[in-house]
Amino acid sequence: MMKLRLVLFAALLCMAGLVSSQEKKEYQIATVAFYNVENLYDTINQPEVDEKEFNPASKKHWNTDKYFKKIDRISSTIIKIGAEKTNDAPAIIGLCEVENRSVLEDLVNSELMKPYGYKIVHYDSWYLRGVDVALLYRPDYFTPTNTVTHRIYFRNGVTFQSRDHLLVSGKLLGEDIHFVVMHWPSRRGGEKRSRQLRVEAAELSLQIVDSLRKIDDNAKIVLFGDLNDDPYNVSLTKTLQAAENADVPTPTRLYNPMYALFKKGIGSLAWRDSWDLFDQFIISTSLLNKESKSLIFYSAHVFNKPFLMQQEGRFKGYPWRTYVGNSFMNGYSDHFPVFIYLIKEKSN
Repeated sequence: MMKLRLVLFAALLCMAGLVSSQEKKEYQIATVAFYNVENLYDTINQPEVDEKEFNPASKKHWNTDKYFKKIDRISSTIIKIGAEKTNDAPAIIGLCEVENRSVLEDLVNSELMKPYGYKIVHYDSWYLRGVDVALLYRPDYFTPTNTVTHRIYFRNGVTFQSRDHLLVSGKLLGEDIHFVVMHWPSRRGGEKRSRQLRVEAAELSLQIVDSLRKIDDNAKIVLFGDLNDDPYNVSLTKTLQAAENADVPTPTRLYNPMYALFKKGIGSLAWRDSWDLFDQFIISTSLLNKESKSLIFYSAHVFNKPFLMQQEGRFKGYPWRTYVGNSFMNGYSDHFPVFIYLIKEKSN
């Protein structure tokens, strides 16, 4: 088990306006990450799951060798996320597009991840493709106190089955916090045609936030996942009312730290020569109190290192995928990971 790192952030925090140039404070820091790992299926055929593309008999010829190459790729990425400031692997990792608990166990027990002692929170959802959301956590940072899954039931007779929302509550660096891992409905059929599905997914997200605030009005909440929408789309701006500016309050008291990155042209996936930032963090404004000595938000990032990018050809600079069509590329994912830093002043 790796010991918790304590990082002296004085210079950086001065630049961020969190402490004055005269102050010298020591902070604990935790990385919270999210990664759409793109079709992390095992090789065992399960008739109840629509996994026809990912088995040895498919046109992709998915097999044990390719599967463990993918596990190695994903694990080697995860342990690097946020390490520039923490010199450590993430405390919390939300994942989507994982088939079952078995693939998560292979991941956390991989050679690179096993030393960190990650634990798993996962529930099977009813989504026909069999890919779920999950949360991995390090017990030296985080202690879960409650986990529950929330299912989306769409209105107007829509029978579409989507991924569940995963709520994990617990103590991070000794403080109460709630994580909601999400994978909202895709844009299949077009953005406009599928928009209402994501609006209703956002409504469920907001219901979860409201239920937590009924217990604690100042609850610290982190919503994160692949939302299949950009920060400016109505599901974020109208339904969640996630503020672009941390200093502008909204009725939902939610803030979208990814908006500034998106406005700079930074994305987590590319499509038809343009970038989208579907992978996002939405945080409660209770994490924004710069004067607090308790857990607060520090910064948000896209983990878009060159080793995760395709290095040549028409799609140079795009995320390096596992497959293009049925051709095995031995890459990572069609999404870059995203992450935030949460910090807490160290007690004397």
